[in-house]
Amino acid sequence: MGAHWIHGPSPGNPVFCLASSYGLLGPEAALEENQQVEAGGHPPMPAVTYGSSGKVLNPKAVREARDLFYALLASTRAFQGSKEPPWPSVGQYVRAEIARTIPTMAGGQEDARRLQLAVLAACLKLECCISGTHSMDLVALEPFGEYVSLPGLDCTFPGGYSSLPERLLSDLPEGTVLLNKAVRTIQWQGSFREEGEDARVFPVRVECEDGDVFLADHVIITVPLGFLKEHHQELFQPPLPERKAEAIRHLGFGTNNKIFLEFEQPFWEPEQQLLEVVWEDESPLEEPGADLEANWFRKLIGFVVLQPPEQHGHVLCGFIAGKESEYMETLSDAEVLGAMTHVLRTMTGNPSLPAPKSVLRSRWTALPTPAAPTATWPSAARGTTSMCWHSPCPRTPATPGPYSSSSPARPRTAPSTPPPTGRCCRGGERPSGSTSSSRRPSPRLRRQNKPRCFALQSPLLRNLRAGGFFLSSPWQGGCSGGGSVERCCLIPVGAGDDEAGVVQRVLRRAWPWGGLRGGLGDG
Repeated sequence: MGAHWIHGPSPGNPVFCLASSYGLLGPEAALEENQQVEAGGHPPMPAVTYGSSGKVLNPKAVREARDLFYALLASTRAFQGSKEPPWPSVGQYVRAEIARTIPTMAGGQEDARRLQLAVLAACLKLECCISGTHSMDLVALEPFGEYVSLPGLDCTFPGGYSSLPERLLSDLPEGTVLLNKAVRTIQWQGSFREEGEDARVFPVRVECEDGDVFLADHVIITVPLGFLKEHHQELFQPPLPERKAEAIRHLGFGTNNKIFLEFEQPFWEPEQQLLEVVWEDESPLEEPGADLEANWFRKLIGFVVLQPPEQHGHVLCGFIAGKESEYMETLSDAEVLGAMTHVLRTMTGNPSLPAPKSVLRSRWTALPTPAAPTATWPSAARGTTSMCWHSPCPRTPATPGPYSSSSPARPRTAPSTPPPTGRCCRGGERPSGSTSSSRRPSPRLRRQNKPRCFALQSPLLRNLRAGGFFLSSPWQGGCSGGGSVERCCLIPVGAGDDEAGVVQRVLRRAWPWGGLRGGLGDG
C-alpha cells in the first residue's frame, strides 16, 4: 500500500546501494545499462495511451505533446534563484507557454491540436502525482528547477519493500527498537537530571503516552507535516520558534493515493506495463469540472501493471492525487470498483470488459495521524518560508555552537516536490555529516535499565541536530502513489555503549558517506 519502488536505482542512490549489498533486488536491477537510463523522474516503461473515445491514441501525437510538456518542465530551471519569476507557480507558467504555442501546435490541424491539448492536460495530472499536489498552481515556480533526478530504471524488491527495514532490524539487538511508542510531549531547552549515582543532566525530555520518559542530548523527529500542522503547539514544550511555526503553517500538504485492481485475466498485452488515460474533451487551458462526485475519477492518471504477474497476479495500480484523491477515500470499495470499471470500459471501448474481482486502495488522509505523503513549497510561500524551515532549533535561543543549518532532505533534492528515499538521504548528507563531526560531547538517550533506542510513529530517519533537536523534513517517502513507512528509530549517535555502537555500524553501512543517514520508505 505504501513503499513500493526504488526511484533512480543507481550508484548515487544510497537505498539502492544498501538493498544491493543485502542481495534484496532482482538481477535486472544490477544491470549497468539499467542503472544508466535517464528517466527524468517520469515512467519510462512501455506504455499504451487510451482515449475517452474508446480507442488507443496515436502514439506520434501523444509523444509530441509529451515532449513539449517535458521541455516546458525543463525550462523551469532558468528561474531557479530568480527574485522575480514570470509567474508565481509552475501551473501558471506551463499554461501560459502552452497558450503561446497553440498557433503552431500540431501543424495547425484543429483535431490534432485538441488531442495534444488533452494529452497535455493528462501530463499535468501526472505531474500533480509526482509533486504530490492538487494542482501545479500550488507549486512555486522559482525553486521547482532544483529538481534533480537520479538515473536508473525504477525497480522493486522481490520480497517487498519491508525486506529492507527487516534486514536492518535483524542486525540490532532484540529490544533495541520499540514500535508504536506514541509520544505525548518533547520538552527541549531544559535541564533534566537522570536517576542514579552517575546521574547527569540532559537538555531534552521525551514523554510517551504510556508514561515512559526518555532523556536525551539529541532527538530525531520525522513526523508527517499533517501531524505538525495539527499538534506542534502541544507536542513541543516550549513551543517552536514562531518563524518555524509559521513555516509549518505555510507549507503545502498534498494527498496521493493508490488504487489496486485485481483481475481474473489481463485485458492488456504482456509487453504493456503502463496504461495511460486521456480524457479527450479536456484542455490545460480550461478549468476542470468542480463536481467531485461526478468527475473525481478523471484525475486518475492511469495504471501501472505490477510485475511480475507470477508473483502479483494480474494487478493494476492506479494513481490519483489532490482533492479527488481525498474524495475517493470517502467512497466504499464497491463505489470505487464501479468507477474504475466504468473508466476501463470507456477507455478500451469494451462495454463488456470484466470488472476487477477485487479492489484495494490507500486512505492516507483517513489515518489517525495525518499522513498524506507529500509536501510542497506553495507559490505563495517562497523565500522566507524556505529559509525558516531550513533553520535549526538550537539548544537555547542564545547558545552559540557548531550547528549545521537545518536543511531537510528536500523533495527530489529540492524544496518543491516530494522526496523519494534515495534523494532524501542525499539531501541530508551535509547537515547530518556536519552534526556527526560536531565537537560537542557524544549524545546519549537514556532511560534507567531500558532499551536506549525507541521508535516514533514516523516515516523517515534523518538529520540529527547538535545541541538540542533537529526538526527534520515533514516529507515522507512516497512519490509514486503515497504511503509512509510506519516505523522509525529514535536513536543515540556516538554513544559509548554497545547497543548504540551496533546502531552506528548498521547505519554507516547503509550510508557510508560520513555522518548519520536515514530513511527507509520510498515510492
